[in-house]
Amino acid sequence: MNLRFLLGLLLGPAAACVADGGGHWATVNAHRIYYEDRGTGQVIVLLHGGGGDIPGAWSHQLAPFSVAHRVIAIEQAGHGHSPDVPGPMTFDRFTEDTAALLTELGLAKVDVVGWSDGGIEALMLAVRHPALVRRVVVTGANVDPSGVDREATVWAEKATPSEVFSAPPGSYYALHSEDGAAHAPVIGEKLRQLWLTRPVPEELSFEALHKITAPVLVMAGDHDEITLEHTVRIYHAIPGARLWILPGTGHDTFGERPDWVNPVVLDFLDAPLTR
Repeated sequence: MNLRFLLGLLLGPAAACVADGGGHWATVNAHRIYYEDRGTGQVIVLLHGGGGDIPGAWSHQLAPFSVAHRVIAIEQAGHGHSPDVPGPMTFDRFTEDTAALLTELGLAKVDVVGWSDGGIEALMLAVRHPALVRRVVVTGANVDPSGVDREATVWAEKATPSEVFSAPPGSYYALHSEDGAAHAPVIGEKLRQLWLTRPVPEELSFEALHKITAPVLVMAGDHDEITLEHTVRIYHAIPGARLWILPGTGHDTFGERPDWVNPVVLDFLDAPLTR
């Protein structure tokens, strides 16, 4: 989920092509998604939160992370540049699209960093596709809707689609998505349903987290939209995981505290593997 951030704001693989501005397009699972690819070295995959996009989610990480790493930042279907696809938004779809893109690019054992909904996808990727994942960092992730605090849940229950995903003229979505600004309320309702009903057990569960073999850093703000109790349960469910609760911080840890987060995350990703 990514509520306060939003309020403040053919079948099978196909060859990727370069988009305007240095971004890239790929066709995965019968639809197109946009991604950016910069730097060299060990790969870090960045997965944005619900309703997010690359610059909105990662403006403080793209440059420093790509100094000594290859950074691949993905915009999921119905986000940023990537057009929407028929049907509801699901974490299953986003996760499998990510896996398909990594496979298309010939990548394995990548480091995955996910915020909010992107954190859910990062955990699912580690459960479902362990050969693709070397290490994982998640912040503000939840395993089911019960992990979202009451304030955020009530907001999602009452919000209109336009309130969930506003795209006035000049917004990033209106400027860059081929869906156009008029499609924003459709995305808003899809996001609202996603946050209120998913992940479902078939997508992710505490039991599934036991299967993760990659080292995982679990993060959250001390006044995150995900409850502290839920975050601690995620930490306990993943073998050998590390936990970091950031003081005086909300849901957007990467945006609010880049001076804290960036060096800690890079240190975690670059440390010698011990298992």
